[in-house]
Amino acid sequence: MLPGAEAERREGAYTRRCVLAMVEAGADIVELGLPFSDPLADGPVIQQAVQRALEGGFRLKQAFELVAVLRRDIQTPLLFMTYFNPVMQYGLDRFVQDAAAAGLDGLIVPDLPVEESGPLASVCAAAGLHLIPLVAPTTTDSRLRRIVSQAGGFIYCVSLTGVTGEREKLSSRLSEMVGRLRPLTNVPLAAGFGISTPEQAREAAQVADGVIVGSALVKLIGQGGTPDEIAARVAAYCRRLKEAIG
Repeated sequence: MLPGAEAERREGAYTRRCVLAMVEAGADIVELGLPFSDPLADGPVIQQAVQRALEGGFRLKQAFELVAVLRRDIQTPLLFMTYFNPVMQYGLDRFVQDAAAAGLDGLIVPDLPVEESGPLASVCAAAGLHLIPLVAPTTTDSRLRRIVSQAGGFIYCVSLTGVTGEREKLSSRLSEMVGRLRPLTNVPLAAGFGISTPEQAREAAQVADGVIVGSALVKLIGQGGTPDEIAARVAAYCRRLKEAIG
């Protein structure tokens, strides 16, 4: 839940403005995080944002409504980043059907291992949604092959072990992990976790096909202000990232 007046929070005005600002600044895909009470893959910045959202009364229905509203203005791919528990509680079929009807393009579920992803993957495929897989530096070669055999959309390359959040430098293990993946798949590879500066984004883009930035944006948004002020900060930051990547 982003800072602001109660009425604007209800309508998702702040989030909508931020997404539009990102797209105008050159974002190729936008990931929308769904608040969950146990965000085990996320660091302090996103954990605090999640807590604000839950305390503000967030409900999944609001996320679907936001996607539907955004679809009136943009065609940019939109993804949900969510944990499996909310999906399971909502119902796999119902969740995916509502997501597809709203105009969502895919899901990222970091706590759903490939060995247990079959039911959700099947429902997503039937609805035309991508279930984006994640790989980490510790992923074994046998699991990599299994993951890439099912991958669609892109593969989320977790550049380090640990949780999301800003780091002083890019993990040296990213290049090695991408090198292991390249011979196995033609699906685009996007690097995330720990990338926050234009310099880090440029370095990641030299080995990966895409760069994912989350915590740094959430931190900017959490500084508060009017919708215009927040959108301007977000747009300026995204432009710097885009310019760095080239």
